Amino acid sequence: QVQLVESGGGLVQAGGSLRLSCEASGRTFSSYLVGWFRQAPGKEREFVAGINRGNTYYTDSVKGRFTVSRDNAKNTVYLQMNSLEPEDTAVYYCAARVRVDTAVITVKEGYNNWGQGTQVTVSS
Repeated sequence: QVQLVESGGGLVQAGGSLRLSCEASGRTFSSYLVGWFRQAPGKEREFVAGINRGNTYYTDSVKGRFTVSRDNAKNTVYLQMNSLEPEDTAVYYCAARVRVDTAVITVKEGYNNWGQGTQVTVSS
């Protein structure tokens, strides 16, 4: 098990950028695949992006705008968000699980470690 702590959320105008960080405890974080999810008020938690070894995967609505990366030396995964839109407003969560292959898991039920979330608000 790992403990995850997100940071980097905030209020930004449409077209702006934010970088979210997900820092993990433990020395084996490099063996985990990590996903970013978001949940807007009244909506289901949805997959945004994920990284597993060198593989990355994005939901269609963020392709070309968001980039997920990781720094294993810092036990941290990042989500760079550019060209933000009001529709991106949500609480963003990182999630992790020990990898079993190189695929990125896009369903929340596939993860067993979650952070507390960080609020991202994009104003129009």
